[in-house]
Amino acid sequence: MEKLHELKIFTWIDRDILDNLLNNLQKEKFLSDQIILNEWDETNWKAYIIISGEVDIIINWEKISSLQEGDIFWEIALLNEEDRTATVIAKTDLELLVITQDAILEIMSEDNSLNKEIMRRVQENIENNR
Repeated sequence: MEKLHELKIFTWIDRDILDNLLNNLQKEKFLSDQIILNEWDETNWKAYIIISGEVDIIINWEKISSLQEGDIFWEIALLNEEDRTATVIAKTDLELLVITQDAILEIMSEDNSLNKEIMRRVQENIENNR
């Protein structure tokens, strides 16, 4: 779990709050070659952190990248309520931590620094899209 503390998405969260969150998140397991999410699926209000294993990211039937332990995927779709933009397939047996919208809201209620970071990112996105 130590590697998870270093993820950019968590760097501004108080360590005690983050430890509590990470210890209470649901875990999901997938077998090699199992599809986790399909491109264009509606959001399932979840983001995933890879605890162990690897996944392939596929867009329009073409592999564009692979992710491994400590990587996070679908955090943008979780926050923006967007449909899935890629298919994710387990490259190996896989264990994931599942982050739900409720978990994000819980952190926000406990840690004001997350609210500030989200607002900073929203402002940055607005400025970049002008």
